[in-house]
Amino acid sequence: MITIPLYKNDFTATKQRILHSAHFEVSRFIYPSGVHAIEIKNAKGHLVVLPFMGQMIWDAHFLATNLCMKNMFTEPKPAQSIMATYGCFAFHAGMIRMGCPAPEDDHPLHGEMPCAAMDSAWLEVSDDCVTLKGSYEYVMGFGHHYLATPAVSLSKDASLFDIQMQIKNLATVPMPLQYMCHINTAYFDNGQLQQNIPASALTLRESIPAHVQPNAQWLEYNQQLKTAAPISELNTPALYDPEIVYFMDDLAKHVEQAQFKLDIGDKYLLTEFSTEAFNCATRWILYNGDQQVGAYVLPATCRPEGFLAAKANGTLIYLAPGQERHFNVRTGICLK
Repeated sequence: MITIPLYKNDFTATKQRILHSAHFEVSRFIYPSGVHAIEIKNAKGHLVVLPFMGQMIWDAHFLATNLCMKNMFTEPKPAQSIMATYGCFAFHAGMIRMGCPAPEDDHPLHGEMPCAAMDSAWLEVSDDCVTLKGSYEYVMGFGHHYLATPAVSLSKDASLFDIQMQIKNLATVPMPLQYMCHINTAYFDNGQLQQNIPASALTLRESIPAHVQPNAQWLEYNQQLKTAAPISELNTPALYDPEIVYFMDDLAKHVEQAQFKLDIGDKYLLTEFSTEAFNCATRWILYNGDQQVGAYVLPATCRPEGFLAAKANGTLIYLAPGQERHFNVRTGICLK
C-alpha cells in the first residue's frame, strides 16, 4: 500500500497525471471556479472527487453511461451550502443535522458536511484498488466536536465503487448523528425500479418541504399515489415536477443487506448497503428542464425531514463520547 498526501498548492488548472499503472490513472486539477478535483480512472470508467470540499463525488461515468443527475452546474462552485453547487453525483449529508429543515429547525439543508472544508486528503494505492480519503474535524465552542473520515474506493476493472464514512465523537458528551449518503442518480426513461424489500415498505412523503412549490397537477397526482402501489417504472416524467419522494423505514426487519436496482435495459444501476448501519432510505424522483433525477435509493440513518422530526420520531442516533460509527455504500452500474 502506497500513501500519497494531497496538497492544494500542487494542483493546477492544467490536469496533471500523478499516478499511472496497468489498471489505473489518477490526475489532479483545479476547475476554473477554483475547486480542487481528483480524477480516478480504470478500464470501466472514471470518478471525479472533490478532495477538499466535503469529498463529494462530482462526476461518475462507467460503462459508457453518465450516472450523474442532470443539473444546472457546468462545474462545482465554492460554496458553504449544497444548494449553491447542486450538481454532484453524491455528497455526505449530515452529520449532527441532516435533511430538509422544518421551520422550527435551525440547520441548513442537509447539514454542515456536504461542503465541509476538509483538513487533509490523501490517496491510498495498491495494485488492485485506489482510495481517496479525507479528514475533517468539526469543533464548535459550547457545541459538538467530531472527526469525520470519508473515503471513496475504486477497484481495478470495476464499475461499482464504495463510498464510506467514519465518524467519531471527540466530545465528552453524547453527540446526535444524522447521516445520509446522498446519491443523485441520473434519470433514465422507462427505468425499472427494483429492490429486495417489499413494496409495502415504501411510504409516500406527505409533508411538503419549503423548497417544493406544488401545482394543481402535482397535488392531484400526489393524492393518487397515496393509495396506489409505489412507482416502479420511470415512464411519466411530466408528473415528476415537483419531486416525488418515498421513505423506507426500519429496513433491518426485512433484510440484513439491502439491494436496490434501476434496470435500464442492457445494464442496471446497483446500490447495496448494510441495514444495521443504514436502517432507513429515501427514493427521490424529479424531472424538469433544469434537473432530472432518478435517485432510486439514498441510504440514511433516518428520514431526511430535519433534526426535530428525527428527534420526535425516535430515529435520532446518539454517539457516546469516543464512540465511532462506520458506513459503507457500494454503488455503480453493471452489465446484465
